[in-house]
Amino acid sequence: MKIIRSRKYQINLLIILQYIAKDKTSASKNFQKELDTQIKDIPNFPYKYKPSIYFSDLNIRDLTYKKHTINYEVNLEKNTIEILNIFNHNKPS
Repeated sequence: MKIIRSRKYQINLLIILQYIAKDKTSASKNFQKELDTQIKDIPNFPYKYKPSIYFSDLNIRDLTYKKHTINYEVNLEKNTIEILNIFNHNKPS
């Protein structure tokens, strides 16, 4: 499965990484590296994470990583996983 990262996800991730880097640059790099590892594993078990509480579509899932929620959509027809957004656990933008 191909992983697609939406523009919204990329922008919000950049904001989060910049915020983390204010305190410690290495923590920001580790956050991104570990998050990428989690995301790259999604195609192995696309329905591993719970259905999103923010959408009514069962193909949209919520991965939680270090108090952040990552919404992604599984599209079996297109053989893709689209990473939709990332936000602080209880604060969708």
